[in-house]
Amino acid sequence: MNTSRFLTWWLSGSILVLSVFLGAGCATTHYPPAPQSVAPPSHDYLIGPGDSVNLVVWRNPEVSMVVPVRPDGKITTPLVEDLPASGKTPTQLARDVEKALSKYIQEPVVTVIVNGFVGPYSEQIRVIGQAAKPQALPYRQNMTVLDVLIAVGGITEFADGNKASILRTAGGSQQFNVRLSDLIKDGDVSANVEMRQGDVLIIPESWF
Repeated sequence: MNTSRFLTWWLSGSILVLSVFLGAGCATTHYPPAPQSVAPPSHDYLIGPGDSVNLVVWRNPEVSMVVPVRPDGKITTPLVEDLPASGKTPTQLARDVEKALSKYIQEPVVTVIVNGFVGPYSEQIRVIGQAAKPQALPYRQNMTVLDVLIAVGGITEFADGNKASILRTAGGSQQFNVRLSDLIKDGDVSANVEMRQGDVLIIPESWF
């Protein structure tokens, strides 16, 4: 192979490799765009580990108290030991406490007031990758991706915001593309999509 043919072959191969590399770096995500809004079923707050619950027993202040929900999801009071609380609504827990107290108090009437609002792990929003403060957040009804970004302090300078995605496990596993850079830098409100319980927001690092 003479010198001119070798140079032509080498340049052609180099251009092809460079094109493939740049194409891979600039390619958009293969995930479909996240829906602007979702229609979740009616959502009642569920108690989770880390919450504290105020048990108010009518006409029985001596057994009314604030107790924490332990990491195993249970609560304990002087008359009620190891009662499961995680995953229940405050009303459901109140009925369970009434049943447990009925052994000691005639027709107890209990009200449960939740403090802390951590919620069960299955409903928390998790943010991983190039967020300023990756963390798990308690879900709030009508929560949007902008609410999540405010809570985690935005994205880092190394983030590829428009290639971020939401992994949604509610109703079957699905993954959607979200345009965080367009939302934060350009104020494109069409990129502000609603979140669902248990969503995972994944923010990748930019290639460049």
